[in-house]
Amino acid sequence: MMLSCLIVDDEPHASVLLKSHIEKTPFLSLMGTFQSPIAALSFLQKEAIELIFLDIQMPELTGIEFLKILGGKSKVIITSAYTEYAMEGYEHDVVDYLLKPIAFDRFFRAVQKAVNVTPISLASVPVPIAVPVERAEDFILVKTEMKGKMIKINVRDICYIEGLKNYVSIYTSSDRIIALLNIKDLEKKLPATHFLRVHKSYIIALNQISAIEGNQILLKDSLNRRNGIPLGVTYRERFYHTLREHIMDRN
Repeated sequence: MMLSCLIVDDEPHASVLLKSHIEKTPFLSLMGTFQSPIAALSFLQKEAIELIFLDIQMPELTGIEFLKILGGKSKVIITSAYTEYAMEGYEHDVVDYLLKPIAFDRFFRAVQKAVNVTPISLASVPVPIAVPVERAEDFILVKTEMKGKMIKINVRDICYIEGLKNYVSIYTSSDRIIALLNIKDLEKKLPATHFLRVHKSYIIALNQISAIEGNQILLKDSLNRRNGIPLGVTYRERFYHTLREHIMDRN
């Protein structure tokens, strides 16, 4: 199956890289490259294109404005050097959000999604805002700083975890527990459907997210956490994917 595609990007070097990636992909057929989003929209009135690689920051129209005009006629993969537009992009059902410079393996995973994706309106799918821990008996046992003492913690009570070298602070709505293990080991023990690593030093419970302000994640019930949890650069892409798949609801 061949997928017709279009590049809309005002940065020539970015278009050259995308074109190189497309040429290496046997099921993609490049139908055109546009630096002007206006010219691209004019072309799309005459030609049916299945997949568009769309930049966000362009002088005539932003990528978000382009998406609104396009109206879902084509699948879109956003390509940008900036992460702050990811949430708004996913609100328009983009297939993926690629950060520049784009490595070929990441590009290829994105276009595979485009081939396999079935258009579904998020508004028609009942997606809960919070992802609850379904079994109340789920718990972890952690070794504390007090010799020989282990504490049982119900997974559903955890708000977030802060890693500090060879130990972690586990925060609930009412307590802080210091456990003698590193954050990487604890991450493996927690259900991936309910917890997410968002920084080299932080894991959050998805059902505790109350808001996102720039690169700060605000939580609802965490003890003594007046400031947000920082969203690390290397974790942003996965974070926004998780928002789309698990907790974002247009309604």
